[in-house]
Amino acid sequence: MAWIQIRIATKADSAEQISDALILLGAVSVTFEDSQDTPIYEPMPGESPLWNQTTIIGLFDALTDMAEVVEHLKQHPLLGAAFTFKVEALEDKDWVRAWMDDFHPMQFGRRLWICPSWREAPEPDAVNIMLDPGLAFGTGTHPTTALCLRWLDSLDLSDQEVIDFGCGSGILAIAALKLGAKCVTGIDIDQQALDASFENAKRNAVEQGLQLFLPQNSPNAMQADVLVANILAGPLVELAPTIAAYVKPGGRLALSGLLEEQAEEVKQAYTPWFDIDEVACDQEWIRLTAVKKNKSC
Repeated sequence: MAWIQIRIATKADSAEQISDALILLGAVSVTFEDSQDTPIYEPMPGESPLWNQTTIIGLFDALTDMAEVVEHLKQHPLLGAAFTFKVEALEDKDWVRAWMDDFHPMQFGRRLWICPSWREAPEPDAVNIMLDPGLAFGTGTHPTTALCLRWLDSLDLSDQEVIDFGCGSGILAIAALKLGAKCVTGIDIDQQALDASFENAKRNAVEQGLQLFLPQNSPNAMQADVLVANILAGPLVELAPTIAAYVKPGGRLALSGLLEEQAEEVKQAYTPWFDIDEVACDQEWIRLTAVKKNKSC
């Protein structure tokens, strides 16, 4: 079946009302797309955040009179006669197959690969994680996740205890276990993230080495040899004492989810406990790594 779509640029606070208008005009589906490559991390339960600059895509049957649809949209109070739009015809094809073909195995560092389940691992003897693209959880495609995966690949994790702080999909926790960690603890504020982490660990046959907690339920005085936190700069600064307490003296730390201009503030927040030893960049994103000083938190 042939289709036609209209793309409308708008603000986040207008998107839902414009979406409703498209449905009333006969759209068979409406989707939202980031207009400016602004990442959204795991939402709080019940939240459905949108990007500040959002593109709304309304899909219609190809026989729809789109000139009539546009005329109706011009009357919408949030759009007006001069609203920006683009109408595109879509070829008839297997959209599921096309979507699957966009995802390829990705290598991080020397040993580590992330592979969608429908593709064969390029190097069967490498460390392969089977992880399919999902809702809002990381699959390695974002630079911050890639930076953390490369760092984990560079370490000798044999017999190491690891904490994945803000575990999301569990991709970093699973990578650590596959790379030889003795055990990994995943911590996240979102129960949905913990559920996703467990299911992904089970799919990779490493669930026995993974324990998962909401922050308020994590064990007292728990400390690890390695901690990785791929969240945002604000929480990294605010939670510096908490994160520092989770790392053993001499233990290693990686912080990501921050932009280059945020690095200095995050460094200052962690210098009471850590010696910062590296800054790595990927596009405008960075990763800080550090070693904990040999003194008590």
